[in-house]
Amino acid sequence: MAPPAGFRARPTGDEALRGIGFILAGYIVVSCADAAVKWVLPSVGTAVAMIWRGLVGTLVVLLLVAARGGGLAPLRPVNRPLLILRSFSHCAVSCGFYLAWMRGFGLADSYAIAAACPLLMTLFAIPLLGEQVGWRRWASTCVGFAGVLFMLQPGGELWRWETGLLLAATTLMALTRVWTRILTRTDTPDAIAFWLLAAHLPAGFALLPVAALWPPGGAPAPLPDWPMIAALGFFGTANAMAHMCFGRGFALAPVAVLAPIEYSPLLWGLVLGFLLWGEVPAWTTLGGAAVVIAAGLYNVHRERLRRAAERLG
Repeated sequence: MAPPAGFRARPTGDEALRGIGFILAGYIVVSCADAAVKWVLPSVGTAVAMIWRGLVGTLVVLLLVAARGGGLAPLRPVNRPLLILRSFSHCAVSCGFYLAWMRGFGLADSYAIAAACPLLMTLFAIPLLGEQVGWRRWASTCVGFAGVLFMLQPGGELWRWETGLLLAATTLMALTRVWTRILTRTDTPDAIAFWLLAAHLPAGFALLPVAALWPPGGAPAPLPDWPMIAALGFFGTANAMAHMCFGRGFALAPVAVLAPIEYSPLLWGLVLGFLLWGEVPAWTTLGGAAVVIAAGLYNVHRERLRRAAERLG
């Protein structure tokens, strides 16, 4: 099966820059969408949020594809097994973050833990994408994980069971990012986004019985008012747009180039968390996140040197 238009095993510099632009735009949008869902979660709960995300998101992708003309062929799945596995794995990621936010976990704190994702992507890309990692990148990756341990020190602000849930979700999220790169060889960004969002519908309905036993806030959730409905609508629309950007970005640039952009949500999370909820992360969280980010950026530096050497060779 030939790869879709726009995919290159070795992208040009211009394509890599465009890929970075798509991923950066996606993370700006998804950070705002996360803030919206964190705001409404106490009223609607995790299951309803996932159902709404799937319903609105799939409709938005359908409308965008239909508006371009040519029918719905871009939504046809090609690598069905991996597409299904990635989609439902991402549902588990969503569920993990939603549960943590519903339990009062800060937006910036959750993004600080998610900063480990690029390091994990570097590791997963070795067996799954055949990328090579030298001793320097192995060393910086170990330093990055030391930064994660610094954030999670016993007795610290993040020493909570929800942190373990977020670490598991972050590990799975890193795996889905690498799978995205693999899927761009066969499937369009539209299909990747559509089927991920569509999977949230059955996953959300499956969670409804559990949500009935554990309602948000310990009490039955009230019906959302119009501001809540508007926030959910924005959340679903923004997620659709963001995942289309992710699909396009990973089709244009390799994982090692795009991994540093994974850190940008920490900045948006700091701003949105402070403005909306007055959240200020502990210094240990920010210090550990800084170590993780520095290690990730060094990995990118080594990857660029390696690629430059390959071009000269």
